[in-house]
Amino acid sequence: MSILKIAKRIVLVTVAIIFILIIIFWSLVIINNKNTAYLNINEHKAYQNTSYIIKNVNIVPMTKDTILLNKNVFIKDGIIELIGGNLPKADFPIIDGTNKFLSPGLIDMHVHVWDKYDLGLFLANGVTTIRNMWGMPLHLHLKKEINEHKIIAPTFFTATPKLTGPNDAGLDKKQIESPEQAKMLIKKYKKQGYDLIKTYAGLPENIFNAICEQAAASNLRIGAHPSNLVDYNYHFKPIFETVEHTEEIAQTALNFNITSHRIDSIVRFYLKNNTSHTPTLSVFHNIIDILNKEDDILKSRNATYMNQAFINFGSKNDLNRWKNDKKNDKNTLSRISNQHLEHLKILKRMHDMSVNIVCGTDAGIMFNAPGFSIHEELQYYKDAGLSNYEVLKTATINVSKVDKKYQNLGSIEIGKVANLLLLNDNPLINLETLKKPKIVFVQGRKLETSDLEIFKAKAKQRNNTIISTIRLLSGMLFN
Repeated sequence: MSILKIAKRIVLVTVAIIFILIIIFWSLVIINNKNTAYLNINEHKAYQNTSYIIKNVNIVPMTKDTILLNKNVFIKDGIIELIGGNLPKADFPIIDGTNKFLSPGLIDMHVHVWDKYDLGLFLANGVTTIRNMWGMPLHLHLKKEINEHKIIAPTFFTATPKLTGPNDAGLDKKQIESPEQAKMLIKKYKKQGYDLIKTYAGLPENIFNAICEQAAASNLRIGAHPSNLVDYNYHFKPIFETVEHTEEIAQTALNFNITSHRIDSIVRFYLKNNTSHTPTLSVFHNIIDILNKEDDILKSRNATYMNQAFINFGSKNDLNRWKNDKKNDKNTLSRISNQHLEHLKILKRMHDMSVNIVCGTDAGIMFNAPGFSIHEELQYYKDAGLSNYEVLKTATINVSKVDKKYQNLGSIEIGKVANLLLLNDNPLINLETLKKPKIVFVQGRKLETSDLEIFKAKAKQRNNTIISTIRLLSGMLFN
């Protein structure tokens, strides 16, 4: 057989394989879309209505530490139109709120979304707004579907891919070689529709400067995982909307030398520059869970509610890492447990000095289940010494202070988006009631308890490992 014939045969076989793989991929896409059709607005008449009247409900406005008793709330086209006052004469569905409490929906400002099942799981836990902090093309697609009212989902914001420097390798990061490349990428990401920039640990100052400069020119702000190659204080510029992770204050800013005086020195930079802080305590506490449970954590509730492709891709690596650390150092568990307590101390001091703290959990990574994680996070704020009202502020009204794109969220006021929870108890007395909302409103669309239970069940039963793996790898390779 001639070399030419062999070459032709190789080309034909290669084309055939590619064609078969494309067919398999799109078959999986069709199956996956069918399996998540329970979120499709057009297929559920109940989800299409965005106007309601809630009568005789006790309102938790979150504008101050109070309850407004026996009020009427009129939601029109997904916006809070009226509170108290005369009810409209038009024929809108009426919900009896007698002896119930109406609270703003919860907001998680640091999550990682891997599929549509995650979106339903957030809603099932009362989370009506999320900020995705590891952007890929799949998130732009989800954002488009949400904004076009094709699927019912939390109000959705997404950061860009994780931007890092030339020496910080990893498939999960976008390495930038030069300031010129940094500016080009920011322009591209702005055009693609990302809502903010995510910076990461390996950015050198010259590239970071270029990112900040182009971010300002492109009207994009930054959510920063602090870089280890600049001073922690570098991150306090007007272009930064949040600085993430209390653990980075302990490790990067304070180098584990955690004293009240040194904490205060960091806090003053937050205050001077009006920068908000996202703690993500629950994901750090995940390390303690791993060290205690080891392989049994793979059978835990959190693991069963997560995207299995990401568990295979990332969570199992975390599990093996911390198992090895524990094997090599018998003090690992006590060290991590003590650091968690230091995080509570730092958080309390930041709160006492009036830093704007916004709830973020790092849901979706390690073994931090979407939606469930926010209730763990809020409990840690309670453990730190915050009152129920102060805890709830971090996941509601405090977010409206971060940036103008969030200003219509987080409180029950006329003109705000109707992202709301109808609760059986007063969350200012009992935070546990947030775990089981009677009704969730997201942009005025009503979800009953039965809907929320379906969302949980579907997320637990998801079988999309192959297509999620393809999407993860393609997202990392083609950002």
